[in-house]
Amino acid sequence: MFAAATLQSEDKPGQYAELAEQALALLHGERDRIANAANLAALVYHALPDINWAGFYFYDGNELVVGPFQGQPACVRIALGKGVCGTAATTRQTQLVRDVNAFDGHIACDSASRSEIVVPLFDGDRLIGVWDVDSPKLARFDDADRIGMEALAGIFVDSVRGTR
Repeated sequence: MFAAATLQSEDKPGQYAELAEQALALLHGERDRIANAANLAALVYHALPDINWAGFYFYDGNELVVGPFQGQPACVRIALGKGVCGTAATTRQTQLVRDVNAFDGHIACDSASRSEIVVPLFDGDRLIGVWDVDSPKLARFDDADRIGMEALAGIFVDSVRGTR
């Protein structure tokens, strides 16, 4: 019902518009962080091409801890400021990494990953965690992905706003 085997649009902005519409419908009326994270990760993982990991790391007050995801088993804990996820959390900026091997301090949870995008999740000034998507394809992510992933992350944050 929500995730089509393939997206109808052939361009990235169109694909992300479709995903945003599906995410809004999927998360509508549900405020549980774990349920919404699990469904959004599954939606994106199965809809977008060339993705080998999609999921969340949540901030526990000290570090990032793996949350719901799709893909190979992941690193459980990531310190703030470490790796792509920890960098996104501390800089408050989306990290778009075309080649993970060129990112100083990259944490290789899945050796098949070649590129990565991580969007920090904030409710006001409060760090919630990060939305992390990996690809086995070098330079898989571009500015259209950044815009689309940030929109999806915003839908997630809005769905759980005020919850922990």
